[in-house]
Order: sequence, then structure tokens, then C-alpha cells
Amino acid sequence: MIRINENYGKLASSYLFSTIAKKVREFTEKNPGSDIIRLGIGDVTLPLSPSCIRAFHGAVDEMAEEKSFRGYGPEQGYDFLREAAAEHDFRSRGAAVEGDEIFISDGSKCDTGNFQELFAPDIRIAVPDPVYPVYVDSNVMAGRTGAFREGRYEGLVYLDSTRENGFVPAPPKEKVDLVYLCFPNNPTGAVARREQLAEWVAYARENRALILFDAAYEAYIRDPEIPHSIYEIPGAREVAVEFRSFSKTAGFTGTRCAYTVVPKCCHVYDASGKAVPLHDLWNRRHTTKFNGVSYPVQRAAAAVYTPEGRKEIRGLVDYYLENARIIRERLAAAGYTCTGGDNSPYIWVRTGTDSWKFFDRLLTEARVVTTPGSGFGRCGEGYIRISAFNDRSRVSQAMDRIAALS
Repeated sequence: MIRINENYGKLASSYLFSTIAKKVREFTEKNPGSDIIRLGIGDVTLPLSPSCIRAFHGAVDEMAEEKSFRGYGPEQGYDFLREAAAEHDFRSRGAAVEGDEIFISDGSKCDTGNFQELFAPDIRIAVPDPVYPVYVDSNVMAGRTGAFREGRYEGLVYLDSTRENGFVPAPPKEKVDLVYLCFPNNPTGAVARREQLAEWVAYARENRALILFDAAYEAYIRDPEIPHSIYEIPGAREVAVEFRSFSKTAGFTGTRCAYTVVPKCCHVYDASGKAVPLHDLWNRRHTTKFNGVSYPVQRAAAAVYTPEGRKEIRGLVDYYLENARIIRERLAAAGYTCTGGDNSPYIWVRTGTDSWKFFDRLLTEARVVTTPGSGFGRCGEGYIRISAFNDRSRVSQAMDRIAALS
């Protein structure tokens, strides 16, 4: 008989954002006509920039002509996008990344979830708490954890991210094999200083561990002292993979384009301890299971790196950062303690009460949707995450409603 993967039975509950969507749907069914302001899921609201739209249209027109039509493209991505990303996102900042070390994909969520397939089932994994759920859930599905008990999975090493450490955990005392890091952080909005990332790189090199570094929100960094890439840290190329996304940077949440950097000098190890190039493993997985991002989408993404495109994208990010500033300042004035919102589109708000109860109160009394912090892990209890991705007037209106509850 056909049998299921029993590891799915270990998952604590439905995916966090599915649960939120269900709660909102049930509320609106009971309260038809309610004016709901959504500041929960991090979905952009501004349209694609003019440069991206022109490139998109141009590429679609190419597909209408026999001489310029494109069929299957390279699974790793077209060179015009890979080279542009390598030059503008890394080499311009002094980080040595080559175009053929970049793999274009349809989203960082997919890449961060899929990357764990490359590794043995018994590796030791460290994840921050609070954490983006995909990092944990994908490893639960793969059978690398025990049961879910008291808010955590047995077998994982949790890195507490708290007010005391500025939501930037230090390397653990024990040895682990795979580490997930995300900066600017989702959900806390915290950023890591250069010396903090250097500690992690040193730890990975000493323990022959691998860092999976999620830099999906690096475009929101405005502090010149904060690294945008882990490859700005000496030695990181040998021990780190980096994920990047056009979703929150350029508004591609509905268009789908991202990429993963796998340096050719980064090695992992077989059972005998022999070094194996990680680049080769990911290339094999990528080409076997993925047919590539469409040509028009890649042309639109490449427009981000043109002089006009860079100016437009900066404007998009600045718009959301101004939303974040408004949220943070209005909540602080209402007496809440906040993190993030300056180098990040997320504001992490200390509620002093149960996360889901506070979420429910904001939904039912203020008609504002947020994300309960406990959905990101045990250390998220007592917090909510608020997203800056919405129209300016709606953000201001939401803050008025929340302030009225205080």
C-alpha cells in the first residue's frame, strides 16, 4: 500500500500564515463589510517600477516573434541576470561573487526550504528563535527532528533571540553542522553588525559547519556600518550560502524571482570526511528539479540593475521604510517597545501579553491584521510582528486604530 511520510505528522500545526488567513476569513464572514487593514503577511502593495515593466513588455514582445522566441532557458538562469546580480549586489561592495555562482529561482522561500535536501538526515541543525517557519518545518518534513514538545522540536538547537541580546544570537557552545541566519531578521527586524557575523563565520570554519544566510531584506539596510551580505566577511565564501529575493526589494511577490549564491570554494563532506563542492551538489539538484524562471521575468529582474532601475527601486524601498518609521514612532508614542523598522520593513512589538490574544484583539477591535510572535517560536511569545507593506494612508489609519485601544 502507498504510505505517507510520517514526519508530516510531527508538524505542530498548520502553516502560520494559513492560520492567520483562516482567522481573518472567519471574522469577515461573521462581520461582513468590515474594513480590514492587513499589516500581517509581508506582501508588497506598490506596482512594479517603470523600468521593470518596460523590460517585461519588451521580453513578452520578443516571445511573439519567431526570430527572438525563447523556449527552455538555462536552469541556473540567464547570464545577463546572473552577471548583473554578481556585479551590483556583491562585487560593488567588495564581496567576491561570480555570475556562475548565482542560481536564479522563483523564490527564496523555495530555496531555503529545498536546500536542506542536500544533507544527511542526522546532521545537527541550529535555528534562531523566533524564526521564519520554513527553516524549521522543512527539516521536520525531512525527518531531522523529534516530536514537538513545549513549543520546540526535539533534536534542533534553538538560538534564543531576545531583548537581552538585541535579537542577534551568538554561536552556540555546542557543535552544530548547519546554521540558519536571517538579517535583516524576519520577524524581529534586527540587524547583525560586522563583528557579530564574523563570529559566526569563525564558528563555521572551526566546526566545518555551513551557514544558510537569508538576506532577503538587505535592500532595507540604511546604516552604512551594517553588512548587506555575509560575503563581506572574510572567509565566508568557504562556509556560507546566501539567499536573495526580488520580492520585497522590487515588488516581485506576484512575479516570482530570486536567487541563491553558492560559492565554488564552499565545501561540505561525505561520510569519510572527504570534501565535496557544494556548488556541484546544488547545481545537480537545481537542474534536476527546476526548469528555470521565465525569460520575461528574468528580463524584468535585470532591469532592477540599470541606473534608472536602481533609482526606482530605491524609491520603492524608501516608501516602505517611511511606513515602518511611522509605525514604530506611533507605537512607541502609544507606550509600546519596538525593534526593527529602521533597517527593516518589519516592526517587532512587545505586547506584554499572549501573542494570539493580542492578535485577536487587534483583529476584532481595531480591524488590523498583524502576525502573532509566538507563531515564529517560543521566544516570540509576548510579541507581534507588524509589516510596513501597505498604502501610506492605510498604515496611518491602522496606527490611529491601535492607538485608540491603548
